Amino acid sequence: DPAYRESVLEGLREFQAEPRFAALDLASIAADFPAYVAAQRGRADAANLPPDQIPETVFWLVEGTGFIGRLSIRTTRDEALIRTIGNIGYMIRPSRRRMGYGTAILGLALPEARALGMARVLVTCDEENIASRKIIERHGGRLEGATPSRTSPGLTLRFWIELD
Repeated sequence: DPAYRESVLEGLREFQAEPRFAALDLASIAADFPAYVAAQRGRADAANLPPDQIPETVFWLVEGTGFIGRLSIRTTRDEALIRTIGNIGYMIRPSRRRMGYGTAILGLALPEARALGMARVLVTCDEENIASRKIIERHGGRLEGATPSRTSPGLTLRFWIELD
């Protein structure tokens, strides 16, 4: 919702300080925040997405008026792509990490994925992200293996969570 503009922009500034988000175009997002929100809402509609984007349902975790994090459930049928990035991706703004929000956001995502017709989901994390690994395992994630990371040096760990 555009009502979260200031808090979302603060969170995005925090993400921008991390290497994998350094190219985030915060000025464009701030200049037309309602368009950014509309684009996030429109990502679930595969028919109207640009070719370089995949369908995903995007959720924001908020507390009061404060933006805490973002989650996406990817619904593409492109198995090769999903095996690389996973069905579910989440991120908690740096100032809100280590407060239980990662566990909460993944827990909220699993019933939503089930409602979208998924029987199991692949969730990935960088091998050095011990906190995320523990969150995924806490929700029943079973390690399938590891692949080279697309966004950083090292490996990406791949976990399956059964939803049935």
